[in-house]
Amino acid sequence: MRNQGGQLDSSSHASVESTAQERHLLPEESAAVLEAVFKMLGNRTRLRMIYALTRAGEMCVTELAEALEMKPQAVSNQLQRLTDRGILASKRTGINIYYRVVDRSVVSLLDRGILLKEV
Repeated sequence: MRNQGGQLDSSSHASVESTAQERHLLPEESAAVLEAVFKMLGNRTRLRMIYALTRAGEMCVTELAEALEMKPQAVSNQLQRLTDRGILASKRTGINIYYRVVDRSVVSLLDRGILLKEV
């Protein structure tokens, strides 16, 4: 857990090294938030988008649609969901909107998932 200053709370048992037995029981509200995150990431299209954006740094809708062999409208819809969740950020340059991953914890989670698949 992090304190209000964003620093790890040394009294918490939520460090990466701790085991599930050392952690406090996950509160209902936290479980609901975590469930929503996993539902957002539990979609192959969104996972592929995050992966492509991680590799490229940033891409516009057209580039991403071409890379994923999808229609731009379908890509745009999913990008909006990821942006609303705070996983992606966007910027407009002329007529194009470029997206990039801003939630680095999602990248770490994706990396770990890929490693699990390879084991």
